Amino acid sequence: MQGSQRAFIHDVLVLTMTNMTPLFPTLLGPDAWQALPPPVQRMHGSPVRIVAEGEADIDGATHPVARLLRRLLGLPEPGPRQLLRVIITPDGMRETWARQFVSRRMQSVLSRREGSPLLYERLGPTTLGFILRRDGDAIDWSLRRVWAFGMPVPRACFGNVLSRSGCTDGRYTFTVDTRLPLIGQLVAYRGWLKILPDA
Repeated sequence: MQGSQRAFIHDVLVLTMTNMTPLFPTLLGPDAWQALPPPVQRMHGSPVRIVAEGEADIDGATHPVARLLRRLLGLPEPGPRQLLRVIITPDGMRETWARQFVSRRMQSVLSRREGSPLLYERLGPTTLGFILRRDGDAIDWSLRRVWAFGMPVPRACFGNVLSRSGCTDGRYTFTVDTRLPLIGQLVAYRGWLKILPDA
């Protein structure tokens, strides 16, 4: 039995014993979830803490306003092939994602709320609300709501976030592109991750 198969069986056993349902399978639904490739399921469906490492190419506007916003939100600075380490810690209906880039540590908390179809991501003083859907072998994140300091942000003001979690050549891949009105590309990163065994 290969390592990835053993890891998948382990995750299923943990889910069965703890009666926990991770965020992404719940929000996507069983049919969409089962159609995703194993690397995506492992990254977004593990009921236990995982550590993954990889690389990311990071872009973003270089003017002072964009740089200041990135610093306030803990977002990484532009640069090619930055080493990336991600630790995902599930806790009931929440997951804490700690991302260590070369230039900065970025942490966000993902959660769901009973009766809501949204995935909520809290990043500093900002909370983003996404609708998740399967698109082929990937998960597309569609931004629907934004709150800043607990107050709703009008749709015309919060720009656009394109986010996709997929699989290329058997490896988990991701693409994120965040653009704001008047500021332009705040940050965009794309790359790959591999879960470390027994981390």
